Amino acid sequence: MTTILHLDASVRGERSLSRQLSGHFVDTWREERPRDALIQRDIGRNPPAHVSETWIAAVFTPEDQLTAAQKKLLIPSDTYIAELAKADVIVLGTPMYNYGMPSALKAWVDNVVRVDKTFSFDLGRGDFPLEPIMTGKILVMLTTHGEFGFEPGGISERRNHLVPHLRTVMHYLGVAEDHHIGIEYQEFGGERHEASIAKAMTEAAALAKRLAARA
Repeated sequence: MTTILHLDASVRGERSLSRQLSGHFVDTWREERPRDALIQRDIGRNPPAHVSETWIAAVFTPEDQLTAAQKKLLIPSDTYIAELAKADVIVLGTPMYNYGMPSALKAWVDNVVRVDKTFSFDLGRGDFPLEPIMTGKILVMLTTHGEFGFEPGGISERRNHLVPHLRTVMHYLGVAEDHHIGIEYQEFGGERHEASIAKAMTEAAALAKRLAARA
């Protein structure tokens, strides 16, 4: 049985196109494999707390020395990491905000990329002391952009700090394979936007069927 972790990062509700796109992917997958497990985490509507000095102190305290208050502080992070550990496929629906991640998504990343939980640290490895603990996961990034041309070679490629950032940190989420499908022209509307929505929905369904067949 495959376990899907479905994350949505948009602050919008039903109007959110990234939610519609990620939901379409998951619905298509479940049509193919209805018995697979699904974990849903809405980080847009229920954002994780941002990292604080007290949180960092708790993370770097040996587990057998944690106070009751520190243990309580780390419960959300522990929960997110447990969900991630169970997942074979991470389905992430997220908009691009100001050319990068929504702050809630960044907070989730900061809560799960954690020493001795999702990565180990050993200076004996030289200049590359970090190494992921989890591995073998698939990440499906389903994004929405107000503008256009953020793909490699596109007119706005250099302003895309969403997908490249996710690809930089995904190593520490245990991701070995990633896919990206995006909707563009959201701020423009019109035929180009509608065509982009239709294309992304078609591609998301096709990708879901293809990955489900491999599972």
